[in-house]
This record gives sequence, structure tokens and C-alpha cells, in this order.
Amino acid sequence: MNLLFVHGWGFDRSFWQPLAALLADLPQAIDDRGYFGTPEAVSSGGPCIAVTHSFGTMRVLAAPPAGLVGVLAINGFARFAASPDYPGVPPRVIDRMLRRFDEAPRAVLSEFRRQCGGDADFGEIDAALLHEDLSRLRHDEAPLPPVPVVSLQGTRDPLLPEAMRAQVFEGAAVRRVDCADGGHLLPREAPEFCAAVLRDMIGMPA
Repeated sequence: MNLLFVHGWGFDRSFWQPLAALLADLPQAIDDRGYFGTPEAVSSGGPCIAVTHSFGTMRVLAAPPAGLVGVLAINGFARFAASPDYPGVPPRVIDRMLRRFDEAPRAVLSEFRRQCGGDADFGEIDAALLHEDLSRLRHDEAPLPPVPVVSLQGTRDPLLPEAMRAQVFEGAAVRRVDCADGGHLLPREAPEFCAAVLRDMIGMPA
């Protein structure tokens, strides 16, 4: 089984290093959206499980790769912004980020990464691409997964409201797994836990 790793907004392929190392016995490909350099789109090369983080889940659902048989959505969602029937992140919060991003993109990105519990240091950025995807987070809703999905969420995620985490992927074939006291960067905070969930998902020993 091939693994296809897809990172979220404001990060790059290096985000996956701790988890990918624990799964080195499995064929894997790691995409890079290009926020900090040259983008690297990857294909599955056969039947695959998409291992996605946060906005990376929306990216996969918007354009499912050939051979997709399952999704491990870590801190993931098909819609980010709240609506009358969906308890997501308040649109005013994203609108404020978008307004500030036009004036100080690096400051907004640093604040976002700190809020998530990550390192605020990074190199040169593609501000236009980051703005484009932040706008997608504000306005877009991806289709529900066409394959079984495991939704792995942290119970102390500082970014995603509890009601949102409980409701994501409703209407799809979803199994919900919580990481106790986990935050928004589970692949880096708890890579062993994530690896065990993935191996269980594909029927392999931990």
C-alpha cells in the first residue's frame, strides 16, 4: 500500500519527517504545495492511502489521486469556515487574517504557526499562493471523501472547535479517533500515535 502525504496551510514537506520516518517500511510519496520554494506534486503510483494534515485534507478531497482507497485525515476537515449548519472556525477570524495578510504576510504566518504550536521560523514565502489558499479556507467546501476515512483529532486542538471536530465528514464512511491532549500538529506532536492509527487502518501490526 502506498502512502501519499499532503501537508496543510503554512507548512511544507518537511512537516512529515517524524511520521514518515516511522513508516519507512511502506512506499511513500510526499507532496509540497510550494509555499516556501518549488512545488512538488506527486502521484500515488497505485492504490494509496492519503495521509493528510489540516488544509491538506481539503486539497486531496478537491482532487482525489488515482488509486485512492482511504484517507487518514489528521486534524483534517472538508470545510474550515463556519456556516449556519456547520460549527467551523468563525468567518470573521479568517477575514481578519486575510486583511492583515495583505499588509504583513510574514507576521500573519508566524502568528498562525505559533498558535498551532509550531516553529515560527521559515524562509522566503510565496505570499500570493498562501493568500490564495487562505481564501480557499474561508470560502471553499471540499466534497466528502469518496472512500473510507479515519478522522484523527487532538482533544486540545487550539485551532479547530470541539463541535467542528465532532462533525467533520458527517455523511461519509468515517471512523473517529481522538488523541488525548493532542493539539493541531499531531504528526509532529504524537507521530507514534499517528503511525499506530495508520497501521491499524491498513491492517498492519504497530
